[in-house]
Amino acid sequence: MPEQKLIIGVSGDRGSFSEEAAEYYIHKNSFGNYELRYLISAENVLAALDKEEISLGIFPIENSNGGIVYEAVYAMAGHLFNIQQLFEIDVRQNLIVWPGTKKEEIKKIVSHDQALKQCKMYLKRMWPTAELIQWPDTAKAVKDLSEGRLTRDTATIASKNAAKIYGMEILEEGVQDLKFNFTTFLAVTKK
Repeated sequence: MPEQKLIIGVSGDRGSFSEEAAEYYIHKNSFGNYELRYLISAENVLAALDKEEISLGIFPIENSNGGIVYEAVYAMAGHLFNIQQLFEIDVRQNLIVWPGTKKEEIKKIVSHDQALKQCKMYLKRMWPTAELIQWPDTAKAVKDLSEGRLTRDTATIASKNAAKIYGMEILEEGVQDLKFNFTTFLAVTKK
């Protein structure tokens, strides 16, 4: 009998740290037959789990530098689920721009609230006049930049993989404030 496909919902878009966490979890548990669903938020992951649209959900709950992921805590309060595992991945934030954009052209920096928190001192030091804008997901910010939903004077903060997937350019690597920047994720199933 063929192995049943595991449908995994992640709280991010393609290229997100949640996708990275899911890939880590999949590898660690030697899952063979699986499909990732990009659900952007912890609320969407838990709602999909309730409706049995996914069999496993993965989302972040805390970062060693940025603290609690409040969006996830609020979502968790409204759902019943089983925690399969808590695990950490090392998060490396990158400043990502439209290809060819120069530092002096950047007026806005867009990313998830957690990424902005993880880069707070860097942003104060290097970008004191840039407008900081919260976005639902780090990778979605890069995707939206690549699709013209954000103007070209915008930089985003996200993973190297997001820059690669969406054809954007990394202006600066490792912009998180702390060298060791771990995020704790939950892998959850329906109660």
